[in-house]
Amino acid sequence: MNVIEVKNLTKTYKQLKAVDHLSLEVHEGEILGLLGPNGSGKTTTINCILSLLKYDEGSISIFGEEMQPNAYHIKRKIGVVFQELAFFEELTVYDNIDYFCGLYIKDKNIRKTYIEDAIHLVGLEEFRKFYPKQLSGGLKRRLNIACGIAHKPKLIFLDEPTVAVDPQSRNNILTGIETLRKEGATIIYTTHYMEEVEILCDRILILDKGCIIASGTKEELKSLAHIEEKVTIEDVALEDPQIKQIRKLENVEEATYQNHSLCITYKQGKNNLIALIDYMKEEGIHYSKIYSERPTLNDVFLELTGKELRD
Repeated sequence: MNVIEVKNLTKTYKQLKAVDHLSLEVHEGEILGLLGPNGSGKTTTINCILSLLKYDEGSISIFGEEMQPNAYHIKRKIGVVFQELAFFEELTVYDNIDYFCGLYIKDKNIRKTYIEDAIHLVGLEEFRKFYPKQLSGGLKRRLNIACGIAHKPKLIFLDEPTVAVDPQSRNNILTGIETLRKEGATIIYTTHYMEEVEILCDRILILDKGCIIASGTKEELKSLAHIEEKVTIEDVALEDPQIKQIRKLENVEEATYQNHSLCITYKQGKNNLIALIDYMKEEGIHYSKIYSERPTLNDVFLELTGKELRD
């Protein structure tokens, strides 16, 4: 079953086409990674799906029904956690979650159970009586998530939920997201942290200029990479002639040298590492560490969307 079906979605701001005839499907029970550089159309697409924005063309259905601004019976099944923190400073952790859960769950006994489940999911048991001003940044992020998912939605939108948090909070949040999926939720996940996408997402869509430019599993996307291998050498002292010679080695796509670290990308071929080590021995070049790896999702992302800075 497709939880979301978007067909030919188009949204224009004056002369800017923010979403350009975009079509996508989100399958029941999956975590879908929605990636793209700043200005790629991710937020506009999500806001259109949620009927928070009017769009020019296309159709959107959720749970098999057309999505409309007044489709409150559909919206009750949706949880949204935006990047901007959304809770009340004058309410405690418990009362904040109670308020947002109460927008959907009127039965007090059921709501009490749901609130406790949400508090446990994000690890706020010791902070239920705290006010937001007493919480660290990571705890605020966890409260933000609890407020968005306490009513046990079937479809959840998570917009960069781990931005600017410590590793412990990030681990807690990622574990919680996996738990939500195991409990039956379908999740749309946006982030700039590619390692999170590799850990969590079953399928990935990469957007740029309002269009989907690549889609598939992480392995399918990695197969799109123009490069075949990356080799990194650490704590190595090189002269310009040696760097130029390395760039002339067979299959070398690019070689960058910075802060005594050399990074080489190869476009194809086998035994690239052996040829490089042989050259280093001939030149008497010493180093502390050398390792080879396959292209990462981050490499693919930069290759597809470019390395120039975005606004």
